[in-house]
Amino acid sequence: MSLLTTRRPLARRSVRLAAALGVAALALTACGQGEATPEASEPASVPTETGPVTIRFSWWGSDTRHQLTQQVIDAFQAKHPNITVQGDFTDWGGYWDKLATSIAADDAPDVITQEERYLRDYATRGVLLDLTTVEDTLSLEDIDPSVVESASFEDGTFGVPTGVNAYAVFADPAAFAAAGVEMPDDKTWTWDDYLDIATKITANTGGAVYGTQDYAFNEPGFSIYARQQGQGLYDENGEIAYDDELLAEWWQLSVDLRKAGAQPDGAKSVEIDGAGPEGSLLGTQTGAMGVWWTNQLGAISSASGRELKLLRFPGESEHERTGMYFKPAMYYSIAKSSKHPQAAAQFIDFLVNSEEAGEILLSDRGLPANLTVREAVKPKFSPVDQQAADFLTDLQDEIVDGVAVPPVGSGEVAQIIRRINGEVLFDRLTPAQAAEQFTAEVKNATS
Repeated sequence: MSLLTTRRPLARRSVRLAAALGVAALALTACGQGEATPEASEPASVPTETGPVTIRFSWWGSDTRHQLTQQVIDAFQAKHPNITVQGDFTDWGGYWDKLATSIAADDAPDVITQEERYLRDYATRGVLLDLTTVEDTLSLEDIDPSVVESASFEDGTFGVPTGVNAYAVFADPAAFAAAGVEMPDDKTWTWDDYLDIATKITANTGGAVYGTQDYAFNEPGFSIYARQQGQGLYDENGEIAYDDELLAEWWQLSVDLRKAGAQPDGAKSVEIDGAGPEGSLLGTQTGAMGVWWTNQLGAISSASGRELKLLRFPGESEHERTGMYFKPAMYYSIAKSSKHPQAAAQFIDFLVNSEEAGEILLSDRGLPANLTVREAVKPKFSPVDQQAADFLTDLQDEIVDGVAVPPVGSGEVAQIIRRINGEVLFDRLTPAQAAEQFTAEVKNATS
C-alpha cells in the first residue's frame, strides 16, 4: 500500500523548479512521434478512468530484474484487479532501438523506463507526459527534491526516479593498513591529500599495490570537481557550464598521479578500465582506491573478497560548496500518447511509494528514491546495500542540489571522454589540448 496520505501538489513544485531551471532550446531528432513540445502553461489534469484497462510497461535488464519486476506487477495487480500490466522488456543493448521503433509506430509503452541522457530528448519531442497532469495520483512527497529536479525542465516534470546512487571513492582499508597509510578523513581531505595518499601507498608497497585507479574515463567525476568550484558539466539550458582551464586542471591531476606512480601507466589503465568493476584494481586486490557508483559496491566487494569503505570525493570542503550529488539510477515516465495515463500513474505510484514494491525490488533499480520506503526496507538489504544506504543518508544534508538535465545528444559524451582520456594517458594530448577537444566534440554532439 502507499505510504503517503498527504500529497503536496506536484504542479506547483514543477513550476517553481522550472523557473530555476529555465527553458531549453534543443534540436529535434527524427525517431519521435511528431514535433510537439511540452506546454509551458499550467496543464489540465488527466481525468480518472473507470473499468478494466491494460497498460504496457517497458524496461531493460537481466533475467533477475525481469523476475523481480514480474513479482511487483503481480503484487500491483492483486491490489488493482481492474488494471492489467503487460511487461515489455529487453536487454540494454536492444532497448533503445526497440523503444524508438515503438514510438515511431505510435505504439509507445504506457510506462517507459528512461535514462538521464535520453530524458530531455524524449520529453522535448513531445513523447512524454508532463506528470503534473497526474499529480493527484502520483506523489513525489517523500522523494528528495534535488532528485526530483533532475527530471524537471520546460515547466514540467517528465520522470520519477526509480532509485538513487552516488559517485564515490571506494577504498580498501586492508590495502591502506598493509601500506602503513592512515585512512583519510573524507569530510576534510583535499585533492592534494588524494595525490599524496595514493603516491605513498604505491611507494610503501613497492608498486605491488597502486594507490588508486585512473578516474578520468567518466564525466561524473569531473562534474563533481566542477561543482565544487561553482561550475558544472551542463547548465539548466543544456549548455557547457565549465571553463576549459578547469577541465585541463582536472586532467592534469590525473597526469600527476600517473607520473608519481600513484596510478598505473596508460596501457595498464586502459586494460583495467576494459575489465569492468570485477577486474578493477580493488577487485583484484592490487589497488587501494577507485571511483564508482555506490550500486557497484556489491560487485567490487565480492570480487575483492574484502570489506570496502565508501568515501566522499576529495575536495568537498575545499571551496564554498560541495560537488557530490544523488543520481537517479533511472526514471519511470508515462507516454503522452497513453490512453490510460491514470492507470499508468497508479502503477508508478505503487512502484516508488509502496513498501511492498520496495521489499521486492530492494536495490535493483538503485536504493529506493522514496526516503520513507528506503528506511522501511533497509533491514532487508544486503550488508553492502545497507552500507550504501547509510552513506547516502550521511550525505543527505551535504548535497546542495542535483545536476542539470543533460542535453539532447549527451548519450555520446561517455564515448567522447573515454576516447580523449586514452589520448591523455598515452601523452598524445596535453590536458589543455584534451579539454579543448572534449568541449568542441561535446558542443557538436549536443548542438
